[in-house]
Amino acid sequence: MHKEKSIESTNDQDQVIYYHGTKADLKPGDLIEPGYNSNYGTRKQASYVYLTATLDAATWGAELALGDGQGRIYLVDPTGPFEDDPNLTDKKFPGNPTKSYRTKHPLHVTGEVSNWRGHSPEVLKAMKDHLEELKRKGIEAIED
Repeated sequence: MHKEKSIESTNDQDQVIYYHGTKADLKPGDLIEPGYNSNYGTRKQASYVYLTATLDAATWGAELALGDGQGRIYLVDPTGPFEDDPNLTDKKFPGNPTKSYRTKHPLHVTGEVSNWRGHSPEVLKAMKDHLEELKRKGIEAIED
């Protein structure tokens, strides 16, 4: 069982900025919802949408998302509770240092980050090669 995070804050200084990396062309006011094909594995219908509190994790999402479009990073507000992303936490990265989360509730797009920098071509290729190796081994994203 995963612990859900509260999205309520009693102090404006406690506000966290959340990001979502993708190749989808969205605009403020749009909702990012579960139910679309996943960007990973066998591309089955995703039960969750993903968000992060780090620009680096969002950059990976923008760079690794499937499709021909330009990678984009959006500022998002969760509309319901969320939990640690088990694909990036637990045994892989104890304590969730990537601040990566998932939710079954929509994410509300509030803006776009326009000045982000991608990873170097070598680092990006190494990550894509690693993901291909996981795919060959039949290792899928955790969606339960």
